[in-house]
Amino acid sequence: MSAVDIRDALAKATDGHADRVGDAEQVAGAPASWPAQPSWPAQPSWVARPGSTDEVAEVLRVAAEHDLRVVARGGGSKLDWGVPPERVDLIVDTSRLDRVVEHAAGDLVTVVEAGVRLSTLAERLGAAGQRLALDQTVPGATVGGTIATAASGPLRLLYGGVRDLVIGATLVRADGAVTKSGGKVVKNVAGYDLGKLACGSYGTLGVVTQAAFRLHPVPPARAFVSLAVEDAAAAHAAVQRVLPGQVVPSAVELDQPAAPRTAGERSAAAPGGTVTVLLEGIPEGVAARTRQAVELLGAGSTVESDPPAGWGRHPAGPADLLAKLTTAVGGLRRLLDAVAQAAADAGLPVAVRGSAGAGVLYAGVPAADAEPAAIARLVEALRRAGPSWSGSVVVLTAPAAVRAAVDMWGPVPGLELMRRVKDEFDPGHRLSPGRFVGGI
Repeated sequence: MSAVDIRDALAKATDGHADRVGDAEQVAGAPASWPAQPSWPAQPSWVARPGSTDEVAEVLRVAAEHDLRVVARGGGSKLDWGVPPERVDLIVDTSRLDRVVEHAAGDLVTVVEAGVRLSTLAERLGAAGQRLALDQTVPGATVGGTIATAASGPLRLLYGGVRDLVIGATLVRADGAVTKSGGKVVKNVAGYDLGKLACGSYGTLGVVTQAAFRLHPVPPARAFVSLAVEDAAAAHAAVQRVLPGQVVPSAVELDQPAAPRTAGERSAAAPGGTVTVLLEGIPEGVAARTRQAVELLGAGSTVESDPPAGWGRHPAGPADLLAKLTTAVGGLRRLLDAVAQAAADAGLPVAVRGSAGAGVLYAGVPAADAEPAAIARLVEALRRAGPSWSGSVVVLTAPAAVRAAVDMWGPVPGLELMRRVKDEFDPGHRLSPGRFVGGI
């Protein structure tokens, strides 16, 4: 089929919301639709912007008929996470899937389309005194992109991650078949909870068009209790004093800035940082629990009504390496010690920020002036040490030269099972091919 035929088929499927983007003039004419990604081996030829689940299904049927490789795109804020897709012919842009389908305030449930931005949803729910307890860790994040990457922030400690809050999903498979499960829908896919299965799948199993979430009331009061710590041991001790107590924090975060490193500086002393505890609830309860938290953290702790700088944001810029570090809560000190040692050995500054309470932290390494080989040594050193803290190291994003030097995903258990699931949902491997672990 010719390019004109493909264009006409996509335009018909989306009520005219499809473009050929194979030349500079067309790209300049539709900048919001052009997902330029320097790390990708090739740029797509088509962008389709369906406005409903049925339109997404028809777009994917057209793509299957013409053997087009497809990547779904929401706000584009995390499109560079993971391994670059092996081939991209068509971008399915979900920006027109921007409706809050239902908000059952009395049931604390909402159903939203995938292109709704988290910030927009927060405003809508906030007017009713409710919230979806997912932090927007990257500006511009959408519901679909958050599900696809399983992104989470400080509130993960009390409320869980994306897969803990999603109670139903509508997903369109590579052949255009629409499947639904859980929550506010009736039909289920036997053997699978689609919402949870899609979380962290990077769009390799299907295109999520709608999701149902459980909600929580917006707390009327909150307080941030912070303590500056000298090293990994002090950070670990502070966290351990707070978690078993009766303060019931919504978040316990660590912010450890990068220590300057030079080629000749090999000190493995861990830099200092700040442990911050978020307390939420009714004013009287927050006040009482704040006093308890101050007692637990000890001398030098401070109380603020606003979050500290960098709260809920990743410790890396768009041109840096960003890695996700997971750990058992008891392994925090060993993780931080290993980061300090690996940073010293590689001669690189490494910042760490994230949920010390939930054991999900992020490491950032300025990559502009760093040798890719040095960053690769850092990542491999951390992965070798990972068993000591019962955790893992996944590189989320990095410059192209660094991507070529490191295994972005690293060893992942259950790979053969993941491949079987991929083959069942997308036997032709047309959705985000090669983007997920093991080349899935």
